[in-house]
Amino acid sequence: MTKKSKSFNFEEALANLEALVEAMEEGDLSLEESLKAFEQGIRLTRECQQALDAAEQKVQVLVKAGDLPEAQAYQDADASDAPDEE
Repeated sequence: MTKKSKSFNFEEALANLEALVEAMEEGDLSLEESLKAFEQGIRLTRECQQALDAAEQKVQVLVKAGDLPEAQAYQDADASDAPDEE
């Protein structure tokens, strides 16, 4: 059983994912190559999502440890610019 590398590079993984998508969109890959690219893309997507989840958890821990206000849900700027009508 192989152990996951601790030196995961988010930016590199994202660039690889973008390259895979571009290659698949061009349509020049064989069916077998497309399936391999798709499998690799799924793996990269999961790894990136895990990295983002871990980063979010770290931010939440730091915010709580620093006694700062808790994170708020993001509001779209367009929605908050509209005047309240009653």
